Amino acid sequence: MHVNAHLDVDLVAVEQTDQITIMLELAAPELPAAASRPPAAVQVVLDRSGSMDAGDRMATARSALKALVDRLDPRDAFGLVAFDDQVEVTVPAGPVADKPAIHAAIDAVYARAMTNLSAGLLRGVQEARRAVGPGGATLLLLSDGMANAGVTDPDQLEAVAAAAARGGVTVATVGLGLGYDDTLLAAIARGGRGNHVFAEEADAAAAAVAGEVDGLLGKAVQAASLLIRPTTDVQSVALFNDLPSAAVEGGIMVELGDLWAGERRRLLIGLGVPAIPALGLAQVASLELRYVALPDLSEQTVTLPISVNVVPGDQAAGRVPNPKVRTELLFQQAQEAKRRAADAIAHGDQRQALSMLDSAGASLAGVDDGERAVLMDLAAEVRAGGAARAAKRSRMDHHDKSRRRGRGM
Repeated sequence: MHVNAHLDVDLVAVEQTDQITIMLELAAPELPAAASRPPAAVQVVLDRSGSMDAGDRMATARSALKALVDRLDPRDAFGLVAFDDQVEVTVPAGPVADKPAIHAAIDAVYARAMTNLSAGLLRGVQEARRAVGPGGATLLLLSDGMANAGVTDPDQLEAVAAAAARGGVTVATVGLGLGYDDTLLAAIARGGRGNHVFAEEADAAAAAVAGEVDGLLGKAVQAASLLIRPTTDVQSVALFNDLPSAAVEGGIMVELGDLWAGERRRLLIGLGVPAIPALGLAQVASLELRYVALPDLSEQTVTLPISVNVVPGDQAAGRVPNPKVRTELLFQQAQEAKRRAADAIAHGDQRQALSMLDSAGASLAGVDDGERAVLMDLAAEVRAGGAARAAKRSRMDHHDKSRRRGRGM
């Protein structure tokens, strides 16, 4: 994997505290054309509550899942758990040996009662763990409603997904229509290190499932993590991307999950630099990236030292910040504004949501006009009475861009 680190400023004044921002760029390798991928394992957890009868949601879900199965090989594994107020293992997780039989089982799923999402998720995780192989497994949760039975707390279900991810099961979510709980599904995907997609229409739902299969079959890196090791006198460490992280001995561990072939990402880290008494080069941190490279499943480690030049105060005063890093900082602050705006809408405060979106858009004027247009469009949708749709779009965009910034750069 190709790794680069850039600082917004690499000069700091002697004997003065300072704040620096590190932008880490990651690029996953392309898979060799003749490479044999490890067997894939995909576990689907499908909401079959009564609301799935609305429009063509259930028919679309069934069609998308059969298309998913058709793309798997006999050596791959597939499983399907369906849930309403009860849970049913429709297709036990196992090799894709008889596709017509799996298609028939999928076609037999129909909408029924309430939405015990937690029970479906827990049972799906159990099945995924049975099928997980050296290449890991992906659990894909599709739901169109509000969880109204079982565990409904986002933090608890995020923890369930995080435990699954630690065991090699990536958890992704797709929200169908406008009635699902975007806070809950985004939290599950965050904990599970997977994607969260808002699919209002049938075509979007089918595309979301197909996209997950693309990622699963085109995975180049798995189990990636970043250990941020500040020197003992660094005063603070901040991660601007919304990624699972935890304090560990010697630093902070950030979970990156899996990367597709050719995927690019950017991470932003802020460091509070102490007053350094001596002139010259001074190391303030090291970044340790660990991952498993596919298809050979080799464990890799890349370590980057992060250093600054300590100079006299008058020399530091003339420094010019790296515009690329500063632009990325504004971009990630805009993603956080989207999350907060979605939260505000969920609490009925559309005025606060508009204030956040408008302010973030103004900060990007002349800096990133494409992202500014996204924020302006979200604000316009709120003003036009589409707050529910704007909240779901904001939540999905925040989740995607705070994790995967850089695809198509």
